[in-house]
Amino acid sequence: MTERDATKVTAAKAGKLGLAQITELTGKEAESVIGVEPMEDGWLVTVEVIEDHRIPSSTDILSLYEAQLTPDGDLISYRRQRRYARGHGNGDHDGARG
Repeated sequence: MTERDATKVTAAKAGKLGLAQITELTGKEAESVIGVEPMEDGWLVTVEVIEDHRIPSSTDILSLYEAQLTPDGDLISYRRQRRYARGHGNGDHDGARG
């Protein structure tokens, strides 16, 4: 058993791992981790990524990516869920407007 196997991946650690892996794979700047969910076979991490920097920044194009991780934090899969203009992404999540 390796040292990594002996360490349980917490939600916080899964979020950090998902963010790092999405950033590495896409080559894009991550804005934030917006969700971490335990799954039967690991973790589902949702990361908001800046797809296209624009001037002014209020017109940036953002995307939501989901990363599926094993219980040990290894990446199984990732996918872009959707793209949207900054300020137009929260309408169907929690009703918040910013």
